[in-house]
Amino acid sequence: MTGSDASPVRLTTSDQVTLTIDVPPGTSVVDAAAAAGYVLPGQCRKGTCGSCHATAAGQYTLGPHSPAALPEAAAAAGQVLLCCTYPTGPLDITAPYTRSRVLDGGPGRREGVVTDVVQVAAAMVWVRIALDPDDACGAGYQFDPGQFVEVEVPGDERRRAYSLVNTGNWEGVAELLVKLHPGGYFSGYLVDLLDRWPTGARLVLHGPTGAFGLRESGRRPRWFVAGGTGLAPVLSLVRRMAEWGEPHPVRLFLGVPSPADLPRLPVLAELVTTMPTLTVTTCVEHPDPTWAGLVGTPLTSLQAAAAEHTGTAPDIYVCGPPGLVDAVARLAADAGFPPVVAERVLPT
Repeated sequence: MTGSDASPVRLTTSDQVTLTIDVPPGTSVVDAAAAAGYVLPGQCRKGTCGSCHATAAGQYTLGPHSPAALPEAAAAAGQVLLCCTYPTGPLDITAPYTRSRVLDGGPGRREGVVTDVVQVAAAMVWVRIALDPDDACGAGYQFDPGQFVEVEVPGDERRRAYSLVNTGNWEGVAELLVKLHPGGYFSGYLVDLLDRWPTGARLVLHGPTGAFGLRESGRRPRWFVAGGTGLAPVLSLVRRMAEWGEPHPVRLFLGVPSPADLPRLPVLAELVTTMPTLTVTTCVEHPDPTWAGLVGTPLTSLQAAAAEHTGTAPDIYVCGPPGLVDAVARLAADAGFPPVVAERVLPT
């Protein structure tokens, strides 16, 4: 796409691949990239989810967006959401993901059958989907750990985004963690499946996409901070490390509101048993008499760990609500740690 009134945009990924896109007036970077055949990581396309976060230098205007997805201070420092970034002249964009996270042509679409829906906490279920073989991709389901999919019930165009819990595989399996919201559209669907299981219900998955993922930085310790279903992409990252036998010291800081919200996940117990470099710290914010562990949020235990830490500064990965992400980012900066790798969990 070219034109004398189009703005030239250079988007450079973290592995130093540069994409050049001509953006017509009044068009967002995300839409212009899609027209040029590049699907950038993102979800909502209206500035509410934060998935298309990047840094920009040049001439642009920033359209309406949620301050939870892009805080005012971040926008003032040149950070943007590409779905609501409108170039008005030459623009250089630095993306926090590799070229492999940019899809060529369009997001994938896979359909499959739900084989398991297991309640793992008071308001959380684990869902396993066996995907149909695909002409282009074969029987397997390959994706980068940390990515998410948009889930659709056949015959209903509404979609909901969920991070994948597992890793890419040759069996064609997708695993999700879903929080059950009273009156929620997809939550209600899953509760209905629980009540009348088994059903052979089918789902459509769009994607995978998303920028959240492991960064290569030698053998720095890796600390993962998760709140609620923010555990899903974190588990995917840790599982990939276990599969590859990566030697980094790993700490997982998990926080839940109450003891009833603690997820009973066999895969997490297996990681603790089989991954000698992994330490898991769990905090409950509102304990009851049955709880004898740590009280507080993941930030509580993270602060204690940061104060005691010596040696190489850790890379911190955080996935959860905006307040948790912002607090962890401030803690990392105050401690002199590298900038955090973050995924904000927001309603869209």
